[in-house]
Amino acid sequence: MVDFAGPWGVFEHVDVPGSSGPAYKLFTVAEAKRPLKVSGGLTVLPDFSLGNAPMPDVVVVPALGAEPSPAVLAWLKKVSAHAKLTMSVCDGAFVLAAAGLLDGKQATAHHSALGLLASNYPAVDVKRGARFVDSGRVATAGGLTSGIDLALHVVARTFGREVAEATATLLEYQGTGWKDPASNAAFAKRPVSTAEHPLCPVCEMKVDPKHALTLEHEGQHYLFCSEGCRKAFQKAPKYFVW
Repeated sequence: MVDFAGPWGVFEHVDVPGSSGPAYKLFTVAEAKRPLKVSGGLTVLPDFSLGNAPMPDVVVVPALGAEPSPAVLAWLKKVSAHAKLTMSVCDGAFVLAAAGLLDGKQATAHHSALGLLASNYPAVDVKRGARFVDSGRVATAGGLTSGIDLALHVVARTFGREVAEATATLLEYQGTGWKDPASNAAFAKRPVSTAEHPLCPVCEMKVDPKHALTLEHEGQHYLFCSEGCRKAFQKAPKYFVW
């Protein structure tokens, strides 16, 4: 939920001096205009379906939790050709990548998915340690709350630093990541898996050796948190070897 609610909260509070109306007219779009259950159990009723949505100037794509449908990808390709900015938050980067919007560009996502993004989409230059990556008409944010910082960066890019500062002050937002795209430095290096603290090589999350799935690769023993991660490793091990 925070993937889209965070940027929404930023954009709704932007006040441009001398403007006669809101800086952003916000609306939600989904494949169909029917209630959607999002993370945490919240139900959202989209304003528009893909078929009748207005052409947006800024598109915010959250993590979907599932493979994007051909209809969603086709809509993204169409609107991104006209939008001033198409941005993703967290693993929404996978959606942009599936639409071909990140080919040849630097991009980021949640730190636990960076290896998977690189292995699934080798044409994407995956950047570790980035709070967000601004590639002009396409931008990607790291995990979850990183979307708030990317949104504030977009406000600064569009209306100037003073307007962005005023927006952050109104929100009582004390984070400074929007001023420094490299502020996710804690995730710049892959964590090291050890016998005392074993990690899944794909999602880099802690695993319980008693229940983990295993695989031998080139003389190394790997532990996996799920069958999905093990299959991803088997498909492209070079992206995940320690």
